[in-house]
This record gives sequence, structure tokens and C-alpha cells, in this order.
Amino acid sequence: MRARVLPDLEALAEAAAREFADAAQRAIALRGRVLVALAGGSTPIRMYESLASTPLRNSLEWRQVEFFWSDERAVPPEHPESNYGMACRTLLVPLGIEDAQVNRMVGESPDLDRSAREYEAVLVDRAGTPPVLDLVLLGIGADGHTASLFPGTAAPAEASRWVVASRGPGSTSGRLTLTFPTILAARQIMVLVAGVDKAEAVRLAMKGEPFTALPAQRLQDAGSRVAWFLDAAAARLTSDSGLSIPTTEAE
Repeated sequence: MRARVLPDLEALAEAAAREFADAAQRAIALRGRVLVALAGGSTPIRMYESLASTPLRNSLEWRQVEFFWSDERAVPPEHPESNYGMACRTLLVPLGIEDAQVNRMVGESPDLDRSAREYEAVLVDRAGTPPVLDLVLLGIGADGHTASLFPGTAAPAEASRWVVASRGPGSTSGRLTLTFPTILAARQIMVLVAGVDKAEAVRLAMKGEPFTALPAQRLQDAGSRVAWFLDAAAARLTSDSGLSIPTTEAE
């Protein structure tokens, strides 16, 4: 496990954007392309904007990047809560990404299980069996969920599917999500977390204890392939609990 603690969201976004660009450059040099699963939510927005701006936009051959999603809400792409829609506005459209490079989850489908199985087929076609993505971006919620793998639901324990339909506890809104077998097979995972409301979830997720009820704890299984990017507010409880973060930096 690697971790960086940055003073605020702006610094976090800039550091994560540079890490994204470096990881993508390595993948392109080795394999001629990079397969990336984007995250939704509010934290990655500034990172995407940084990637779409100079100098980072000029650091990559974007035609060699193929985009997937870690999860999606059951809404059409033009909906303000669509993870795909957010990525389009902040990253894909500003960069002029071609439709052929984009593999979106069809969240507006009336049959989410069928949509999940169709996305599994896309992943297998593009990334093999099991699907191995070069980079998966994630966040975590205050309840310890990551992607749309929520505590108290069956999705975090899924062991044979690459993508499933899911639902948050007590929620009427459906989701599509990569499962842990897909996430943990990735060559690199980046977890972006900002805000004091995530501090307890971060503390628990990064502790060296066996997985219990907190889905984000499963990310420990990726070892050094997972890199945490935390702002100071999200990291505030790590030192209080005696947790040793291998690499802590402030910029």
C-alpha cells in the first residue's frame, strides 16, 4: 500500500493527475495502449480538469487511451448524477476523445442485470479473462463503500462476476459496478479521498486488519498496486490511531 497526504483537494487533484499521466505513459510504452476505469463523484472532477489542461493534456497520446467506468448510477447520460456525463464534461469532451475509445455503462437500462452482463462481455473482449485493466480510479464513501460496493449488500462478496447491478442500503436507486475480482486484478489502483467526513472510513480501510464489514478494506489485497491520495482532512485520524502510512507527503 502506498499513500500520499496532500494539504487540500487542489493539491490532491494535481498529484493524482500526474500519477495518472505517468501510469498511462508506462502502459502505452509497454503495451501500446492504456485501459482506464474512471471514477465518479465530486473528488475526481478537479483531477479530470487538470488532465484536460496544459501541460498534462500534452503529455499523453490520448488516442491510445481507452475508457471504462468503475461504477455508474441508474440514470441516463445527460442526468446531472451520471458518472459518464461528469467525465464527458470535464475530461472526454475537452480532450476530443473519440466515441470508439469510450465504453460507458448503460445505467439507464430497464434491466440492470442484463446491462451488467453486457458490460462484462465488453471487458472480456477488450481486457481478457479475467479482465486486467491498467488503471482503476476509485473513491470511498463515509460508510466505507468503494465503487458501488456498499456495506451490508451482496455485491462486495461477489467472487465470480466482473460487473454486477447493485443498490445502496435503503436506496431505491440502482447502480452498476465493477466487482472486487475486476478491481483487484488491475495493474494499478488509485483511491482519491477528500473531506473530514471520510476520515473514519479511511482509518478503518487502511488498518492492517482482516476484511470485516467495510468494503474498502478489501483494497488492501492489492498491496503495492494501490495508491491512496488523501487530503489532510481525510487523513486526520490515521496518526491518531497509530496507523503507519508508508509514504506521507505534503506539497
